[in-house]
Amino acid sequence: MVPIGVTMAFAAGDGGRPARVQVNAAYVRAVAEAGGLPVLLAPGAGTAVIEGWLEGIAGLVLTGGGDIDPARYGEAPHATVAGVSAERDALELAAVRGALARGLPVLAICRGMQLLNVALGGSLIQHVPEWFAGSNHQQEEARDAVTHDVRLTVGSLAAEVCGTAAFAVNSMHHQALGRMGEGLVVSGHALDGVIEACEMPGRPVLGVQWHPEELTARGEARRLFAWAVAEAGRRGDAPPPR
Repeated sequence: MVPIGVTMAFAAGDGGRPARVQVNAAYVRAVAEAGGLPVLLAPGAGTAVIEGWLEGIAGLVLTGGGDIDPARYGEAPHATVAGVSAERDALELAAVRGALARGLPVLAICRGMQLLNVALGGSLIQHVPEWFAGSNHQQEEARDAVTHDVRLTVGSLAAEVCGTAAFAVNSMHHQALGRMGEGLVVSGHALDGVIEACEMPGRPVLGVQWHPEELTARGEARRLFAWAVAEAGRRGDAPPPR
């Protein structure tokens, strides 16, 4: 099985409850069902441990979760910013930069796509409703319900992997990509204009704003994880790009 790093969230202790790390089981299941061996990457690890993980994995999945500290992209926090974890930001920034330096495939999901953009010097729209009037990207339906359509750029990696350029997705985010990071291009939007997919041309790097781990009953979602595992199997031992 191909080892795929899956990033975890960090929850600070409160009262008698100690600090802990956690990840939604759907990510682990989706990677495993695609033929990968999930390797859980926990926030709070030191540099040597992160380097060890990077040497041992062949691909990386950046998972969803709380907001990224706006200081990471040079902004003061909006009043709605929540769930910031310095430990998680540090882990994921180091992990994705290390993965990119090694030429490893990256599948970045929701917060993960936002983290990828920030890691490459991009910024975020801190609260979508203030920029896209009438938009609702924080569904109240079950996590496996689809609530809006996306349109992917024809000929893009995203469209090629998903097998179609137009389909419905779930939506659980209040932030979105703003200024694009170096080397990233937009490859999909929601009908209201919110960026829903991005990629690095010529590289096995793909970000999606929705949550495919919750939609594996649908072919588009399964193909994303199958792509990540297949790319990891082909490229995991390849030398880093020059």
